[in-house]
Amino acid sequence: MEVGDLSRVAQDYLKVIWSASEWGEPPITTKGLAERFSTTRANVSETLHRLDDQGLLIYRPYRPALLTPIGRRLAIAMVRRHRLLEAYLARTLGYAWNEVHDEAERLEHAVSELFLARIDEVLGHPAIDPHGDPIPNADGSWPQFGDTAELSEVPPGSYVVLRVSDTDAEQLLQLAEVGMRPGVTVTTSGKDGAITVAGKAVRLDPEQLGAVRVLV
Repeated sequence: MEVGDLSRVAQDYLKVIWSASEWGEPPITTKGLAERFSTTRANVSETLHRLDDQGLLIYRPYRPALLTPIGRRLAIAMVRRHRLLEAYLARTLGYAWNEVHDEAERLEHAVSELFLARIDEVLGHPAIDPHGDPIPNADGSWPQFGDTAELSEVPPGSYVVLRVSDTDAEQLLQLAEVGMRPGVTVTTSGKDGAITVAGKAVRLDPEQLGAVRVLV
């Protein structure tokens, strides 16, 4: 089975379930999926039962769904599609980093494997997308970056930004305005969100701090 054999709904669910715990967070719940897809928990449960019947995940009521080996392989393939498209949109077509996510969400269901391979080659086989998330390789492996933590959790000190969450486009725009991007050095005092970004003093709220992941 390949990603092209899946329905769009199945593609979306597998990708979101895998991505939700990529950085060490707990597995996404039925409630979390309902919020993510703007639907009811009953609809989510029905979809999860269907994906369980197809052998893509294991679902038991009141427990987070767990991907089977084939479900995980297809989820990673969808993540690769999404992040390669984000990189292409940003580097080649000039999309802002707060614009690429929604556009890639629309395109990822339609592109062919040949198209993805050509994008990968043209971009020089990028390791990360515009937000710092690793782009899986065609074989399902992906770059490893060592130990990381949210900026909200680290002790006072200087850190290199690895990744900025792309779940909130408005938040991305706000963080871009203060220079918060992968690769920049930030220094935190551990007090009231006061930090410096590339030498400039700024103040971030807890949600903004939680959206930034740094190398530790």
